[in-house]
Parts: sequence; C-alpha cells; structure tokens
Amino acid sequence: MRIEPLLSAVPLAPVRTLIELYAIALDLTQKATRQYSVLATQTDERFRPVRGVFEVLAAREHERCESLSAAGLAACGKLADASDLRWAPIDLVPAAEIADIGDSSLSTPYTAWALAARHRQRAFVFWTYVIALAEDPLVRRTAEELAHEALLDGNLLRRERRLAWRAERQATADDAVPTGIGSGEPASAALLESLLLRDIIAWSHELAPAQRAALMTLDPSRLPPHLLMQPDENDAGPASGGLDQIKHRALRRAEQLSNIYLEDADSAMDQNSMELAQKLAAQSIMRLAGLRHLASESGLR
Repeated sequence: MRIEPLLSAVPLAPVRTLIELYAIALDLTQKATRQYSVLATQTDERFRPVRGVFEVLAAREHERCESLSAAGLAACGKLADASDLRWAPIDLVPAAEIADIGDSSLSTPYTAWALAARHRQRAFVFWTYVIALAEDPLVRRTAEELAHEALLDGNLLRRERRLAWRAERQATADDAVPTGIGSGEPASAALLESLLLRDIIAWSHELAPAQRAALMTLDPSRLPPHLLMQPDENDAGPASGGLDQIKHRALRRAEQLSNIYLEDADSAMDQNSMELAQKLAAQSIMRLAGLRHLASESGLR
C-alpha cells in the first residue's frame, strides 16, 4: 500500500470554546455526509454493492450530525453553526478520494469500508491534535470524547472491512476455474500490458482519425520489450466483444496495471527497482486518465 500522511494539514489554531468545538465537529460531519451521499445515490447498476455501503455510511454520518447538534445545544444553550468557526476545518473525507472510488471499475464493498475506516482514523488523529492544543479543560475533555468515538467507529469499520474481504475472497475462490489465462483476468503486468494493447488497437478502429491518434499515444508499446509478452494461444480473444465491452475491459486493465506498479514501488527492495516501478506507475496513471477521458467523450458510463 502507498504510505501517505493521514492528515494533509493539522488544526490551524487551538480551539478556545466549547461552541467552537461543536461547530468544527458539525462541519466535519456534514462534509462527510455530503461526500458519502454522492456515492450513495449512484445509479449505475454495477456499482450497486458499493452503493449499499455508502448508503449506510451516509446514514451514520447524518445521525452523527443530529447527535452533535443536540449535544451542542445542551452544552452551550445554542446550536453551533459556521459563524462559530474561527478557521476552516480541513476535509477529512476529501472529494478526490470519493471520486476515485466512484470512477474505479475495481471498487468493491471492501474498498468502500477500507476508505471509511481510514476516514475515521483520520478523525481520531485530528482530535488528538485538538486535545494537545486545547487550553480549556472542558474543550479538552469533549475533544477526548470525540477522539474516543472516532476510535471505536474505526474499529467497527475495520470489522466490516474484514468481513467484506472474506466474502470477496470466498467469491473469488468459488468463481475460480483452473483453465489457464483465458479463465480470468491475468495478474502478470507483462501479459496485462499486451492484452491492453490489443484492446487499445481494437478500440482505435472505431474512432475518427483525430481520436484514433490520441488513443494510440496511450498504447504500452513504448515499454521495454521484456514488459510485453504474447497471450497464450488458448486465450479467448482479448480484443473480442462489442466496443463498450472493449472500453470497459481496457479501463479495468489500465487501472489494474496502475495498482500493480504502485505496489511494486512500495515493495521494491532496491533504489533502481523502486525508480523503475515509480516511472511505470506514473506512465500508467497518465494513461488511465487519458483512457477515461476518451471513454467519457464517447459517452461510456
């Protein structure tokens, strides 16, 4: 996995009053509700299993909003709102992360639960900063309660993540057919690159000259020869199927390759291997972005 800091920025200043603390907590929770609701309302039928997770997450965050509003009213005698903020809290559920999982053809309930667990872990870290900076004992005590809640939530979400992982692992085992390359998506980067090239060529045949030229700049043929290999003769036609099927398959393979190269960079044992994997990952991510753009231009959903 990629190692990234949990917080992009720490709290800008100490939280001085209880009403300010509740305003921050409400702002963070309202943002999370909005972001999760974006994916909870996805209409693509293929996204349905993941959409169900985000429906649960959005409902949980909505309940948290109501609970925080009630607690703030009881403790402060007024409802906390944006006017009580002295600085803009960071977004613990960034729109870019939500967009990534919504755009990905590899998203599963496991990746959804994993993302939510990471968000609550991020909230825990955020509140520990607030605790460390706070001078008012009541503010500090309330922030400790919020940190404890985030920690417990994170544990529950990690449990859901484990259950989803086991379910997906079992489903994969049930679907596995030991008939060679043609029985499923290959894990080999070299073979994936070759199959992706076939899909790109088949896709290009259906495009106008200008779009065809743009698409062919994204092909993997400029890679070192040892990173390309020919599919097995028994492979069931990697470029077969209708145009939409070819596009979906190309996007899926391009995303798989990006993930493989990123994982290779993280697990590299020496500097040269890491630099090569990082270079391939950067090229693969740019290629994936280009393929998504061309697919969207042609109305692929």
